[in-house]
Amino acid sequence: MTDSADLDRVIHEPARLVLVSNLFVVDEADFVYLSNRTGLTAGNISSHMSRLEAAGYVAVRKMFAGKRPRTVYTLTPEG
Repeated sequence: MTDSADLDRVIHEPARLVLVSNLFVVDEADFVYLSNRTGLTAGNISSHMSRLEAAGYVAVRKMFAGKRPRTVYTLTPEG
């Protein structure tokens, strides 16, 4: 059993773990999918994903679908 001090707080924070778990079962997920699956607010998803991206666990692509912005997330090999 690992000591809780060995856990990576970046990824093991509950909301971030939920986001990463959802990304694990799909190739990629957009902001709307994650919002619907997790029930997290837009601000929560954005801030948690920024933290995961900075740590190298998640890759973020921003694009437009027609005139609407679309943000797509994928796990990196580290994630």
